[in-house]
Amino acid sequence: MFGAIASAQKEVIVETFILFQDKVGLALHECLLAAARRGVQVDVTVDGYGSPDLTADFIQSLTDAGVRFHVFDAKARLFGRLRTNFFRRMHRKIVVIDGVRAFVGGINYSADHLADYGPEAKQDYAVEIEGPIVEDIHRFALDAIALGRGRWRWWRRDRHAEPARPQPVGDASALFVTRDNGEHRNDIERHYRVALRAAKREVIIANAYFFPGYRLLKDMRRAARRGVRVCLILQGQPDMPIVKIAARMLYDHLLRAGVHIHEYCDRPLHGKVAVADDEWATVGSSNLDPLSLALNLEANVIIRDRGFATMLRERLHDLMDKSCREVDPKREMDRSWWRLAASYFAFHVLRRFPAWAGWLPAHEPQLAPASEFAADNGAVPITVQAARDAATPRPWDWRSGGADVVTEPPSSAAREAEPVS
Repeated sequence: MFGAIASAQKEVIVETFILFQDKVGLALHECLLAAARRGVQVDVTVDGYGSPDLTADFIQSLTDAGVRFHVFDAKARLFGRLRTNFFRRMHRKIVVIDGVRAFVGGINYSADHLADYGPEAKQDYAVEIEGPIVEDIHRFALDAIALGRGRWRWWRRDRHAEPARPQPVGDASALFVTRDNGEHRNDIERHYRVALRAAKREVIIANAYFFPGYRLLKDMRRAARRGVRVCLILQGQPDMPIVKIAARMLYDHLLRAGVHIHEYCDRPLHGKVAVADDEWATVGSSNLDPLSLALNLEANVIIRDRGFATMLRERLHDLMDKSCREVDPKREMDRSWWRLAASYFAFHVLRRFPAWAGWLPAHEPQLAPASEFAADNGAVPITVQAARDAATPRPWDWRSGGADVVTEPPSSAAREAEPVS
């Protein structure tokens, strides 16, 4: 991806939940500076909760070079310490280069996504995309920036170059799917449910944070009961202990229906991917938990391509065979009465989670000065833009007929560290 930014000629758009000021963040910083200095229009959007510690110097050096830096929900900390903007985060990870190449996935800009980070290096996935679907991703990214700045693109266009429409380059059919708190509240979940209902042989879901709603659980159980091999790859060494506790509350219900559960034990799992019947696959930012399914802003790509789906299935089978522990149904279901009660309670709480999620704090982030966002290092404060939590202006259509080519870069934990220039 850094190579793609280095070769950009007109425009770079980056959206990310996490941008840390470590060697990965500094490498991206240098790459974006170089692009801006050679005349490329660069827009960067980070989440105010996920990227809380960027210094004013880090941001100002980008804006001085012409980078337009946006912060989603940049709120000041309570008493200088406590972060209060936990709910409804901008969790997407998108990059668009010159309107003709895009990257979508779950990988953040932090050193813990590199192999040399050690045992805590995260296993994650992203895809590189070319073809007509990039037009949809590009338009979405531009509209998100315009809406965040209080402008409609049809009324007042920015000086973004309008690139030539991407031409068909492969045989894949692809769909860009987003989740927001407006018109597209359950789009990603709905595509998972459709895949489970249509599956005939096998569904593999690898997801870092697993505590889905009742409807999705029901479709998993029904698929397994009609003979589909449903396999889940979940965290065995989670970065947050509560993640494993929450997922285990659902094991009993899934195992009794015949769902196979594998716990990934090599390192923390951060991926959000799935494949069904070597025909359907998805890669993106959305976890299968209440935050992603009912609160956060997310983006996935749905891919219909036998070659890509087969490659992803083989990689996930290799993960299960070499790096996972399969949960023993007999041992897991032979539990004390209080664990069974907790499991029963968790399962039925989920039946109502779309309703109770709506009770959680809702807000529309406003523009904020960087002095409320950047870490205090004595630098002169600058002003940044905070993107609004706005509905997607329009739904996206399938791109088919030899439209797209989708390739899967190596998972993040398998990559070598990229040097900082």
